[in-house]
Amino acid sequence: MIPVKRTSIRLLANPKKVILRYLNLSNAERVYPVARYVMDLEETEVQRQLQGIFAEFEERHFDLKAAFKENYEKVSANVPGTPSELKKLLIGAYFTHEYSIQAAALFNPSIVPHPDQSGLDAGALRFILSLRATGEGHISSIAFQTGVVDAEGEIALDPASDKLQSGRLISSADVSEESYDIDYPEDSPLSSRILFPRSRAESNGMEDARFVQFRDKENIRYFGTYTAYNGRTIWPQLIETTDFRHFCIRPLHGKAASDKGMALFPEKINGRYAMISRQGGRELSIMYSDDIYRWDDYQPLQTPQREWEMLQMGNCGSPIKTPHGWLLLTHAVGPMRKYVLSLTLLDLDHPEKVIASLDQPLLQPDVEEREGYVPNVLYTCGMLLHGDDLVIPYAMSDSAIGFATVELGDVWKVMLNKNES
Repeated sequence: MIPVKRTSIRLLANPKKVILRYLNLSNAERVYPVARYVMDLEETEVQRQLQGIFAEFEERHFDLKAAFKENYEKVSANVPGTPSELKKLLIGAYFTHEYSIQAAALFNPSIVPHPDQSGLDAGALRFILSLRATGEGHISSIAFQTGVVDAEGEIALDPASDKLQSGRLISSADVSEESYDIDYPEDSPLSSRILFPRSRAESNGMEDARFVQFRDKENIRYFGTYTAYNGRTIWPQLIETTDFRHFCIRPLHGKAASDKGMALFPEKINGRYAMISRQGGRELSIMYSDDIYRWDDYQPLQTPQREWEMLQMGNCGSPIKTPHGWLLLTHAVGPMRKYVLSLTLLDLDHPEKVIASLDQPLLQPDVEEREGYVPNVLYTCGMLLHGDDLVIPYAMSDSAIGFATVELGDVWKVMLNKNES
């Protein structure tokens, strides 16, 4: 067995984490009487109501007034007459509501090095966590948290913003389509930025993002593969960013872009993009492409062989490059739908070749971790190599997020000895 050190860190769902959303009643007849009511008010009464609204809600958001203006525009075609600026704000307030992004769960983190490594002590690394946040209606969005792992491997999370924002749509494309861009103010804390579903394809959720720091010669970008869900069907999509302030969201195409759990390699392999995937829902696959947005061919990589993985295997984020090969963190499902984590080692030049995999799970739910919204599940969407340690954030039964660390030397003692034998 490989020794695993669990930390005491716990990230819990916080229902106070709210964003502003348009209250879409989907019925013009519902808009008119509200607008008519406001239009008939005296300006002093409009001002009184607005003062009460801002006193109660303004401190919870970055720009409440801007949200009211934006949401007024969405119903303005059903407003009789020409309202004053104050009446526009009040009408907008009636068609605005708060949405608690973590009301149901906070889980399935991924982790990457932060693009800004300035101001750190020697040997320390700043990182970014992406988190799957789930709220009312089981709609999933992507939240962020930052932290630092020091030279001794101690992990500390930064204070998170109390205010959230879902960004500004800057794409000229129809938001009903899968492609769009989102931008956030330069001075906004990263932990305040929420990627919330915008398109029809992801209207019921942006699920299980797997971010990776991708290097192409001197060019560094971040990609995040995730599952778009519209309440009926799923579709793999890709997020691209360089700074976690501007995000480009695009769909993936091709015959092999057909299932959950796709994860990019952090660099090209033999001049081509490479992706760990899963076709058919049970086995690991690998695929290559010249176009990062199109994936047509795949080949089997790893098939369940052991009792604790017999139901299903999948990746837990992008593989990590080591001198001995690509180290891939995987999940596996056995009896009673118990999810565990494991490791697979792939050939460095030909990662379609499996060098070794563990005969026993690396990490499985203990007494505390097995209880929650979805019992008996350990799951993650990525790990980080820092010095000689693997840093693994993971979700506990979809109810909390913890951290574990593993010494790489202990991994090699098991995996390389197994390969030699």
